[in-house]
Parts: sequence; structure tokens; C-alpha cells
Amino acid sequence: MRRPCSLIIFDCDGVLVDSEPIGNRILVEAIGELGLTLSLEEAMNLFKGTKMADCVKILSERLGLPLPEDFVAMLRARTAEAFRKELQPVAGVHAMLNRLTIPRCVASSGPREKINLSLSVTALLPYFEGRIFSSYDIGSWKPSPDLFLHAAASLGVHPSSCAVVEDSALGVRAGTAAGMRVFAYSTASARTEMELLGATPFFHMDELPSLLQ
Repeated sequence: MRRPCSLIIFDCDGVLVDSEPIGNRILVEAIGELGLTLSLEEAMNLFKGTKMADCVKILSERLGLPLPEDFVAMLRARTAEAFRKELQPVAGVHAMLNRLTIPRCVASSGPREKINLSLSVTALLPYFEGRIFSSYDIGSWKPSPDLFLHAAASLGVHPSSCAVVEDSALGVRAGTAAGMRVFAYSTASARTEMELLGATPFFHMDELPSLLQ
């Protein structure tokens, strides 16, 4: 019998904040300045849920030469500027969080400063302050389950009593590897993939509270 859910672990990008289109647009523009043409759709498919080091590796291989040493710093600065001007919460997130009575936290592959900025500009930080976990804190990235296990252990919750909310295949794989129940904020086209990976897909944030019961 499954234990009652005692902790909900949210990914950040694409789950709480609608950052994927903005971040990938900035990436496409930046790599275009170096001579590599990528479409926004291609970038979003390539890099969804992927850690920065792997993004750099893929871009370098496609470009055929190493990226400039300051590329990541430049990309992060441009992305932060765009987030301050444009970033919005995922539709329905505030209302969903207000309905939840189960404790929650954020566990993201992004740097802590990026997570804090994303949650701040979308007025989501009060829901998660003091309960934010970054892969950069522990040196381990999805699809390894380490980040989710670290978040659960830090908050004193057994993995089997945790639910993970993700939007990427890498994140879903991390959640299932951690022995947690996984919900995939998905699109109809990705539904089958998410189900095969062991997640329960859903398509609107207002569905989540009832799914967690």
C-alpha cells in the first residue's frame, strides 16, 4: 500500500515558472552570434531539463569548436535580465499552491540564484522560502535521484511518502529512481512517453491537488 503523500517536490523551470521559451530563446540568440543556427523548437527539445555543462558540450560539438570561456556567464546574465522583464508563473500555479495543504519544496537542476530569481519575479518565493534545493548544492544532476533524495532527507520525509512534479524526461526518471510517485506536467504529444517512464501525466495545474489525494 502506498504511503500518504507527506511532501511534494516541485521542479522549477517549466513546472512553476514558464521559463523554457525565454531561456531557450536567449540561448538560440547567443549561439547564433557564434555562427550556429538553431530553431527555438529544436533548442527546447534538445535542452529541456539538461544541465548547463551538457548543453555546452552539445553546442560545442555542433559548432565544431569550444565555446568562449565567458559564454555561460554571458548567457546566464542575459537570461536573468530577460527573466526580470518577462518571466511569468505557469498558468494556474498560484491557485494550485493555495489549494495544497501538503508541505512542498523546490528541487531544481539550476543554480540557486536562478531559482531564487525565478520564484521572486513570479511572486512564488513565499511558498517555498527555506525549502529550495539546487543540484549545484550537492554536485549531482537529474536523471540521478540524488537531488530528490537530498530534499526528502533534509526535510525528514521518507522517499515513498514524496511526490515529484516534473515536466522533463530527465526529471521523471530521477523521481522514479528515487522511489517517489511522479506527476508529469505534460502535453498531449508527450503523454505516452511520460507514462512509459512511470509518471502520471496531467495537463492543467488545477488537476494536481485532486491527483495528490
